[in-house]
Amino acid sequence: MYETSEPYHKWSVWAGDEIKKRSNGKFEVQVFPASTLGKETDINQGLTLGTVDMIISGTSFAARSYPRLGIAYYPFIFRDADHLVTYSKSDVFKEMVDGYAAKTGIQILAYSYYGARHTTAQKAFTDCAGMKGLKIRVPDVPAYTATPKACGANPTPSALAEVYLALQNGTVDAQENPLTTIEAKKFYEVQKAIMLTGHIVDGLTIQVAPHVWKALSATEKTLFTDIAREATAKMTADIKKREGELVDEFKKKGLQVVTVNRQSFVDAVLKNSPVESLGYERKDYDRIVTLK
Repeated sequence: MYETSEPYHKWSVWAGDEIKKRSNGKFEVQVFPASTLGKETDINQGLTLGTVDMIISGTSFAARSYPRLGIAYYPFIFRDADHLVTYSKSDVFKEMVDGYAAKTGIQILAYSYYGARHTTAQKAFTDCAGMKGLKIRVPDVPAYTATPKACGANPTPSALAEVYLALQNGTVDAQENPLTTIEAKKFYEVQKAIMLTGHIVDGLTIQVAPHVWKALSATEKTLFTDIAREATAKMTADIKKREGELVDEFKKKGLQVVTVNRQSFVDAVLKNSPVESLGYERKDYDRIVTLK
């Protein structure tokens, strides 16, 4: 789904070249950017239908077939990008990957950081209580409404394309997105403060279709996995670097950038939108949050 200017495309091309090189030309990977092969729903279905061989996608689509994977979207389950990467190498994630493969035949090779979602508003706040009464635009998904609801805000679902105008005319007071989206959509033009809530730390997976994975030898499976993990490490590094740059760039544009009391949000979410209420298991949550 990603543009040629984004790290996901650049390092996918690199991975394709590496697979060809390290397999002595046995495999050639063609990379199709910018939803050329269809929208995210389409390419996920394509893995099962056999029309697509490999994809980069968030786990929310995989969770439709194997719900356990969706816990990665639970607010504050990850502290930061490094925690998400640690999770991607953990036993609990391996169990989920194996469970997903057993159910669908689709193999998840690697997990990349996508970005932490932060909150922008006309007025700065430093804790969960400061969000009370705020009319905030969110995607229409339970995991995204959980944090604002828990803090007494009024989440207002709407399409991303409508957000700039809604902020500009005061239909909503606030919105939440990764810093890279705040930059790309120019939300900084119509907001005065960015609160580094990091309430959802998002990631993307590289997945291989059953018809391809079954045809690979054990050595070839290792080759594909190793290269995919190298590529996602490079993607993650690029995104982290850009996020770090954007904090300073937003400050230079005159925005107030606020470090919040994260624990106040965590406590409110756990009390008002517990893990079980969104259909996830407490034991998975406990294992993931304690990862070091």
